Amino acid sequence: MRTIEQVDSLIAQLEAERTPKPDSVRQIALACLDWPYVFGSWGEPCTPSGRKRRARSEHPTIISKCPALSRGAACNEQNCKWGVGVRMYDCRGFTAWLLKQVGISISGEGATSQYNTVANWMRRGSVNDMPDCVCCLFRKKGTKMEHTGMHIGGGIVVDCSVNVRTGGMTGWTHYAIPAGLYKEGEIPMDTVKPTLRKGAEDDLVKELQTRLTEIGYDCGAIDGKFGNKTFAAVKAFQRKHGLQDDGIVGRLTWEELDKSSAPKEPTYKVTCYGMTFEQSMQIREICPTASMEKEW
Repeated sequence: MRTIEQVDSLIAQLEAERTPKPDSVRQIALACLDWPYVFGSWGEPCTPSGRKRRARSEHPTIISKCPALSRGAACNEQNCKWGVGVRMYDCRGFTAWLLKQVGISISGEGATSQYNTVANWMRRGSVNDMPDCVCCLFRKKGTKMEHTGMHIGGGIVVDCSVNVRTGGMTGWTHYAIPAGLYKEGEIPMDTVKPTLRKGAEDDLVKELQTRLTEIGYDCGAIDGKFGNKTFAAVKAFQRKHGLQDDGIVGRLTWEELDKSSAPKEPTYKVTCYGMTFEQSMQIREICPTASMEKEW
């Protein structure tokens, strides 16, 4: 686990090297792994006095997870699993702090107000349409965003819940690209597909069912509902392609589906009369994949 001084040194190095903002956010996020979650915190040093200042009845773990406050232990590496000389965050504080390190400020005290503030973002929407770029992710429940984190590319998310940790795309519903993080032409065109599990219901499940059906797997009705038949079809596909057959459609399964359902190159059969062996070899040089049959 890195200390505040080590992460600050990394931030200074990235700035001096003029590292692109998305790459800087990615590196800084990973440098903060295992730093603790404290509700209401936006990056201040984690100390017993700082935790006590944030303490409230609806978040008792602020006290109970601190050995110095809960049992009078010394605040040191031996007693505290969070380490000494680290920062503390809640989810919305973590993403706001990350962006602040590259000169970007987002408005809103909570995840819902952050997402709803249009001026914060250059683009936002459903994760089903999310480009593979560094951006904020949100999890919507009812009418509110109940959690937020930072997608750092390739379906990997760094968020703060219990501590700063890495995870996948499961559960995230919306994305938002901060204004000033990219220029419009710099945003990758590739999209990141969310992980699908049994019980999911949306248009992406319908796409999954369509693609599996086209390559010979029985999903039953193409209705956008990830039920037993779709689950069995996914497992059969995974087994055939050497993947873990858990029925969960994550990054590796999507990638294998992309390969399997990619359009095949057309093939043609051409008959040539009077061709010499040397001429046939010239054709092979031009088209190494050509298959030759000689008729006598």
